[in-house]
Amino acid sequence: MTHTDSAARAIGPVGPEAPSPLAALVRHFTDLRDGTHGGHRDRPAKEGRFQEAAFLLDAPARQVLAEFNTHLLLNTGAVHATGLRRDQHGGSHATWNLTWPEQSRAGISPLTLHAHYGAGFHHPHLRGATVADWPLNVFTPEQADELVPTLRAIVAADLHNLVFQRDWRIVPALHAHPRPHHPQGPQPR
Repeated sequence: MTHTDSAARAIGPVGPEAPSPLAALVRHFTDLRDGTHGGHRDRPAKEGRFQEAAFLLDAPARQVLAEFNTHLLLNTGAVHATGLRRDQHGGSHATWNLTWPEQSRAGISPLTLHAHYGAGFHHPHLRGATVADWPLNVFTPEQADELVPTLRAIVAADLHNLVFQRDWRIVPALHAHPRPHHPQGPQPR
């Protein structure tokens, strides 16, 4: 029986027609249930899996941030990646940021994808600058590619939260087209 078979038996059937986020949740919940990450119980092996996941996420993370830069920031931004790093507490992380002039002037966080495996964590997670943890169970290039919609969702939620922290003016694409006239009063943020 494979790792996925045991997860399907315990949590319910996860067939090929199941959306990839549901399969990822099953992997996540199975790891929680079994005390493993990607089939490993010991910390060094789990960290090896995290290192692989950070490598696998690099291209999809850059792709998603480039999409936001092209379509919403009108190519005014820049993507920065840290690569895998250790933190002072014994955990590790990799971060991809998209910065742009309006964001910098507003003094708010860049759009961020942050993969982290904290020293006290059972397994790694993904988050944005303003979006909290997302399960990170990536072990193949295909699983990394399947996360593209999730990465888009994290970055979209991040951008929404950053607009809420300031206002719509931090998004260059909104300056490219005149706002429609609304005689009923000011528009909400």
